[in-house]
Amino acid sequence: MNATFRRYRTMSFVTGTTLITLYVTALLKKIDLALWTHIKLFVVIDGAGHGFVLYPIYMIMCFNLVMKFRLNVSYLALMLFAGFVPGLAFYLEHRMRVKLYPRGLPAK
Repeated sequence: MNATFRRYRTMSFVTGTTLITLYVTALLKKIDLALWTHIKLFVVIDGAGHGFVLYPIYMIMCFNLVMKFRLNVSYLALMLFAGFVPGLAFYLEHRMRVKLYPRGLPAK
């Protein structure tokens, strides 16, 4: 497997996971305000980590992947949009894996 795709895949999973945890905790705020007081610090740290650290690194990995494999710019737009929609990063990573490695991932 290409190192560029491996880095993109890793950042896709990490960014997607932090985004899902942000949406779940936002949903918990609507359901139970008493629980919100206990997890507020986690939400602040997770949100800052996703927005200021992980998402910019994810954007760089997406751009690197598009340039390395000479993909269409629309793929870059979809990948960048996946950082805002929970769960879309996982699906898009799967679709990119199928597109770039149609016979499966190569052995190490």
